[in-house]
Amino acid sequence: MQKFFAWFVNQPYLLLTLTPIIWGGNAIAGKMAAGHISPALLTSMRWFFAMAIVLPFALPHLKRELPRLKPHLPFLFALGAIGFALFNNIFYLALNYTSAINVSIVQAAMPLVVFILNFAIFRIKSNTLQLVGFALTLVGVVIVITNGKPLSVFSQTLNFGDLIMLIAVFCYGGYSVALRNKPEIHWLNFIAILGFSAFVTSAIFSLYEWYAGQIILPNWRAMGIVAYVAIFPSIIAQLFWMRGLELIGSNRGGVFINLVPIFGAALAIMLLGEQFQLFHALAMVLVVGGVVLAQNKGRNKS
Repeated sequence: MQKFFAWFVNQPYLLLTLTPIIWGGNAIAGKMAAGHISPALLTSMRWFFAMAIVLPFALPHLKRELPRLKPHLPFLFALGAIGFALFNNIFYLALNYTSAINVSIVQAAMPLVVFILNFAIFRIKSNTLQLVGFALTLVGVVIVITNGKPLSVFSQTLNFGDLIMLIAVFCYGGYSVALRNKPEIHWLNFIAILGFSAFVTSAIFSLYEWYAGQIILPNWRAMGIVAYVAIFPSIIAQLFWMRGLELIGSNRGGVFINLVPIFGAALAIMLLGEQFQLFHALAMVLVVGGVVLAQNKGRNKS
């Protein structure tokens, strides 16, 4: 067993392939949870149980680093509130109104949002190929939210779930851009602090669900979903991702994030029986292709 573990943790391409499978599975879990647990409560329970697992391992590192991190705690709490709590709350809410396939494809536009925010905030300019990539990605997203009828974008009611998923994408894009300013921190402390912030923030949303009469208490099916999202997307995928990037670098490894919509769509077809239509295929090619085009050019210039 030890030999297998030693071999496994040194296989970057396996680790970086398993990561988007797990993250793609998060959309499936969110869709399966619809009607069995309310979105904010799902996020709250996800981070409560994730923190119950992580904190015992993080405590020694927290004791050592906390004095140095105190000035950065408001910023780290904001990261957790936006990137871990708000994103997931809206992500799971979107899955109550749209398909897991649509969510997976729209989610793939996240790098486009990062480029836009980098330009808006830090004036990081884009080159011609990046602009072409942005345009392709944008067309792909429009195709999804109009159900394959992009020319009717101004003359029809758009899918509510897809639109709020775009809000989730902007939340995570903002979180990703802000990460450049995070302090040096042990990865366990990073997950523990942001996860605690996510739990507190989501608990506030859960209280609102209760006050508004919208809360759905979990049944046994929902508890199984909570276990999956707390252990796999929250912890294991993060470990696999960080280890994979450590072995081959972020430039070579970062492109694996583009597999999330592919695996998400495949899992939605296999596990949920969702219909994959021609416009989904076209949108996926445009979104993923546009992101890869923009990222490749960015790497060549660095």
